[in-house]
Amino acid sequence: MQDNKPDYFYQRNPKDIMSSAVPRSGFVVFCVLLVVTLALYPVLRTLGVQIYSAFTGKYVSGYHSLLLVNCPTEQTARDIGRIIMEKRLAACVNIFPRTATMYYWKGEIRDATEILLLVRTKTSLVQRLMTYITAIHPYDIPEIITFPINDGSQHYLKWIAEAVTDS
Repeated sequence: MQDNKPDYFYQRNPKDIMSSAVPRSGFVVFCVLLVVTLALYPVLRTLGVQIYSAFTGKYVSGYHSLLLVNCPTEQTARDIGRIIMEKRLAACVNIFPRTATMYYWKGEIRDATEILLLVRTKTSLVQRLMTYITAIHPYDIPEIITFPINDGSQHYLKWIAEAVTDS
């Protein structure tokens, strides 16, 4: 009988229940904070980059991007360029004259002439810009290639940031 009393007492002791609940709630809080941090990572990174750049006056690589877009005609290039400028998705668009292009399409080599657009924007807008250009471009698979801008004139890069909107 004496051996059963301590087991009975420990099974009903509320301290054991409370001591196991505290670490569980701490773990839940940790998991929630981890998920929120991961979900907000792009926003937190952008904010950190802006704060760093503001305090140090240095450019952070990759904040701006350059897009190359080929178009079938000069008028198509002008239309696409004007539309993305009006929507403030790009700070600047250069339209290069005819270029000779060779490419594979449906199993054969083709020759064509195309017009090249050179587009400058914020990296945060690249996906939106690519989606929009793909929707209005006459090609089934438009050529849209992006490059991060690693460095450049601070005044010019600041102008790009002011010329385009994130909304």
